[in-house]
Amino acid sequence: MPRTARVLLPLALLPLLLTACGNEKAVVVGREPLMSAPDRAELHARAEALGLTPGFVYVTESPGFTLARQSVGVYGDDGFAAAYWSWKNSAQLLILVDHGTMDAENCPDQPLGQGTGTSVTCERDGETWYRTSAGEHEYAVPEDGHVVRISAATATVDRDVLRAAALAAHRPTDAELAFILPPRHDGKHPRPPGGMPIERGDLPPRGDGAPNNQAGTSG
Repeated sequence: MPRTARVLLPLALLPLLLTACGNEKAVVVGREPLMSAPDRAELHARAEALGLTPGFVYVTESPGFTLARQSVGVYGDDGFAAAYWSWKNSAQLLILVDHGTMDAENCPDQPLGQGTGTSVTCERDGETWYRTSAGEHEYAVPEDGHVVRISAATATVDRDVLRAAALAAHRPTDAELAFILPPRHDGKHPRPPGGMPIERGDLPPRGDGAPNNQAGTSG
């Protein structure tokens, strides 16, 4: 049975979140300088606090795409999920990392991306697998005991871009990991009062919670 996806942030919400706040630098990871990182034990503790296996956290690089930090979360039981966003055409790259392997026998039976519910076509491409299904395509890179997959809509991301992003996927440096993972909520890093997220200035106090993008608001 395929693992049930437990992605913390549905990708359909990304356009709303990424345009809601006036300060994009708080939202995405670009090539800006990163702060000095905590030690590796602290970084692993931060990943585990989210329910992630630390070794399953991967990042990639693709021209025009930046990592949406709100999308970082758990996939399956303890795998990793994150999305990259293009400001140019609103295209998305989804990276998923989970236990398992991929070969000619099981490739067609594994879901593509978050799962389309339709048949999957597989094509061997060097050490990777190129997979397509219902307007989506994906490159899967088998690693030792896990698989790194990067998927996107065929209409917005071409195969060459997808392949390059998959080949560029790597475990983050300590500085990168420190930037994308939230701090632990413990005695040294307590939760905000009442256990609620920090209040945002662009969210109205009433209604459905949609952002207020009128002049004078701030994120």
